[in-house]
Amino acid sequence: MIRIPAELAHTLVTVLDEGTLDGAARRLHVTPSAISQRIKALEEILGRVLLVRTKPVQATEAAHPVVRYARQLALLEADAARALGDDAEPVRMPLAVNADSLSTWFLPPLARLAERHPVVFDLHRDDQDFTAALLESGTVTGAVTSRAHPVAGCRVVPLGELVYEAVATPAFRDRWLDTAASDAAARLRDAPLIDFDRRDDLQTRWLRARGIDPAAPPRHRVPASHDFATAVQLGLGWALLPRLQSQQALDDGTLVALEGEPVRVPLYWQQWNLRSEMLDAVAEELVAEGRRVLAPADPSGRISNR
Repeated sequence: MIRIPAELAHTLVTVLDEGTLDGAARRLHVTPSAISQRIKALEEILGRVLLVRTKPVQATEAAHPVVRYARQLALLEADAARALGDDAEPVRMPLAVNADSLSTWFLPPLARLAERHPVVFDLHRDDQDFTAALLESGTVTGAVTSRAHPVAGCRVVPLGELVYEAVATPAFRDRWLDTAASDAAARLRDAPLIDFDRRDDLQTRWLRARGIDPAAPPRHRVPASHDFATAVQLGLGWALLPRLQSQQALDDGTLVALEGEPVRVPLYWQQWNLRSEMLDAVAEELVAEGRRVLAPADPSGRISNR
């Protein structure tokens, strides 16, 4: 059986976190040459290339189990240190989350955790369809994801659903969409819409459900959740916003809902199947918050994704 030296595995993770050998050297207080020698030694032990030396460096697929091992070992070591009364060094907790959760409900539970525990969070933002891959690679210890089936070596808990509605300003609606029902489809083909980024197909799905060619409307792209909502409120176009984000503007009339069914996006919490006091505390806080603020799962079982 191959034995992976913990120090070498930790060095690999540090290089990936910092993005360069020089950055890892500064963090570990050694020379870049020493970092390079450690990585080379680990690659020789495993008989595999672990790093692609680009800027930033990238892990090969062979590195993924080593990264997971190193991060899990660090969590267990931190738990043991706290049990022995040594909590001077905060635990680094890398987590993955989708942009809309990050901008609406995800941060308050982390703030509560940071008040009670010596922990620092390293957040990776990605589409919820892709966050599970960060668990598989060992990049993160837990993730908010649309994937209901557990990643290998992980456990999964349902959180609830983000409910999205198509919204626009009253002025935008009056200019582009205030027309007879028979003409609504034609008007939507011409009305500018806003996508979050090139992975965002929520507006596309909503248009298709209404029988409208999604290639027809002009599209803006605004790849930041707060700025995306601001662009809608400024009348740049229409878009689907999570109800958690748009409710106040709908209540005060700044935004109006467009006709059409809301889109429900089921979310799940996945984390490594590892008994760690800190990781379990994170899961408990996040799952409780998700279930408090997200909509209950739709009994119809409809699934859409952003």
